[in-house]
Amino acid sequence: MAIHPDLAAEQAHIDRAYECLDHARSAASRLKGMVEVGAGGTEQARFEREVIFNTVAHRLTHLHLGDAALCFGRIDREPSEGGESFHIGRVAVADDDQEPLVVDWRAPVAEPFYRATGREPMGLARRRHFATRGRQLVGIEDELFGEHALDLGESSGLQGHGALIAALETARSGRLGDIVATIQGEQDAIIRGPMPGVLVVQGGPGTGKTVVALHRAAYLLYTHRFPLEDQGVLVVGPNRLFLAYIEQVLPSLGEAGVELAVLADLIDPVSVRGRDPEAVARLKGDAVMAKVLAKAVRDRKRPLRSTLRVAHGLQHLVLTVDQSRWLVHEARRRFRTHNAGRRFVEREMARMLAESSRTPLDPTELWRQIRRHPEVFAALESMWPVLTPAQLLHDLFGARGLLHLAGSRNVSESDMDRLFRPRSESVDQVVWTHDDVPLLDEARAILGPKPRTRRTEDVDDEIRTYGHIVVDEAQDLSPMQLRMLTRRSLNGSMTVVGDIAQSTGAWAHADWNEILAMLPAKREPRREELTVGYRIPEPNMALAARVLAHAAPELAPPRSVRQGGRPPRLRAVGEGESLGEVLVDAVRAELATVGTGNLAVICPASLVDLSAAALADAGIDHGVATERGLSHQVTVVPVGIVKGLELDATVVVDPAGIITEETQGLRALYVALTRSTKHLTVVHPGELPDVMGWGHDPVVTRILSAANEPTPM
Repeated sequence: MAIHPDLAAEQAHIDRAYECLDHARSAASRLKGMVEVGAGGTEQARFEREVIFNTVAHRLTHLHLGDAALCFGRIDREPSEGGESFHIGRVAVADDDQEPLVVDWRAPVAEPFYRATGREPMGLARRRHFATRGRQLVGIEDELFGEHALDLGESSGLQGHGALIAALETARSGRLGDIVATIQGEQDAIIRGPMPGVLVVQGGPGTGKTVVALHRAAYLLYTHRFPLEDQGVLVVGPNRLFLAYIEQVLPSLGEAGVELAVLADLIDPVSVRGRDPEAVARLKGDAVMAKVLAKAVRDRKRPLRSTLRVAHGLQHLVLTVDQSRWLVHEARRRFRTHNAGRRFVEREMARMLAESSRTPLDPTELWRQIRRHPEVFAALESMWPVLTPAQLLHDLFGARGLLHLAGSRNVSESDMDRLFRPRSESVDQVVWTHDDVPLLDEARAILGPKPRTRRTEDVDDEIRTYGHIVVDEAQDLSPMQLRMLTRRSLNGSMTVVGDIAQSTGAWAHADWNEILAMLPAKREPRREELTVGYRIPEPNMALAARVLAHAAPELAPPRSVRQGGRPPRLRAVGEGESLGEVLVDAVRAELATVGTGNLAVICPASLVDLSAAALADAGIDHGVATERGLSHQVTVVPVGIVKGLELDATVVVDPAGIITEETQGLRALYVALTRSTKHLTVVHPGELPDVMGWGHDPVVTRILSAANEPTPM
């Protein structure tokens, strides 16, 4: 950006804003020191100090920006609209007289900064974008409106084109950054949309759907602080690599209280690792499993097969089969969850045994005396056992008879046999798969919490609900996983984002209607689509679009903002070469072009070890995403977990292998080809897949012919 005549004045304003922010932070720290929670004083005083402490701690977090710019723009209203000017930033900052120096980007007054266009200026005379480095202002870009307009970039429809492109060209760090300074109009409309109901956001690769969803969470917390701060906001991602990748976005926007989780984090603590084979995973994800589990629990509520006789003094107390049948029937009728009926069964069992005595007996005292008798305990466990979700599934999956009994009305015997696995000696030894997680949660909903005892009365084991839930990569969620999320929605308020074209799991959905049918329906769902691709250069998108035409022909690729860029490189493994050698050469070539940027080697799961070994033998420092996330400049990433990530450069290994190994192979390849913000190299040990379209598409042919290196055919 050229040197702007207002640079010094704007720098002075930013410096003053930082001084006031530092002063506010110091004041908050002093207040924190005044209310440190100690052991002294009354219970009420300690409670009040803790409330104040938590409030101050939240404020300090809100004021801590790290390296992020405080102020990134300014808007000037037309004289007819008051002629006021407002500086826009991450958090609101005021001077000692409470005059605003910086307006929070989420405030209504800041909306024109993101939404104004030449046709709809929203009362603006000028919009100004700042380029900063730390606290230093290094450039200014102005857009003029109305009679002062010069060039608003109407052909592109972009706000702050220079600032946007500069942000897109910045090297990636292995963590997703916020876009608060460069939010575009179609993104802002989604971010500021009303909270009630389910909002579905369809967006192709590079359209910013993930950051839009996270900024929406921050906006809703700002706009609906009460009640959302108490009700909670949950962000659900597809895997832990993804959560590590996005974890800094909300704190950078001043919101540190949002809970980030994968589905396994939402159930009782059990060991979860790995996934089931596709056929098993698909069965476990089918909504019919809710009926199977309900039947499995019902099968555990059984009348006695023979009369119970309990020795008590010189007589035998009796509970007949008919009495036990009535008892089980009444408990089923009265209680919605299984475990909630246990106390009723115990009380009625004690009453019936007491009434069978020849002399009057107090049922409560009798139960205290006999409840630990082996025959009483066995009868009680037979009629109405207390179960945890893990115990229920451990028993069910470990007995073919129980499986067939539970699934007889809804699932074939052969399918139920797929669920069988040998029992472990203890339920605590079981390692559950990620596909078991929604079944454990469904079981938890059917069973309910265990009856409280003196040891557990302080334990909160109710299912936690949230005032708003953000779900990313929702296109891959099974019906059972969607039921799990619906169960946690307090009021049906959700933001669901994804790309149908990137549906690659065992439960890849054909359209959003399938997903919406299993989400809360308290209000009519709203749908939005992001159509502009900000991240992916046009040459890379043109290549990926060829695969998309086969993977999801009904969907159009996003329109790329970045028209230039180096064409994708294709590197065949020739005679006398090994895949590892060619991979190493490709990685070294890309590292020479990206500087400090990061690079991912994206490959089928079967080639992760080979790729890592080749890099290690060549002395290239690297990590494997499943072990170290994106902490290294070079990372080997199995294609199954690369979704949602963005890298400066990518080397996609064996596209034919990706198509063959993955459940939705074409869509997986589309995902792999759309991760790079700059450079893409494809290494192929055999012929390129026909779907990549070499020689058949004029755009692709033109791009490849412009490449610096010859294209292997």
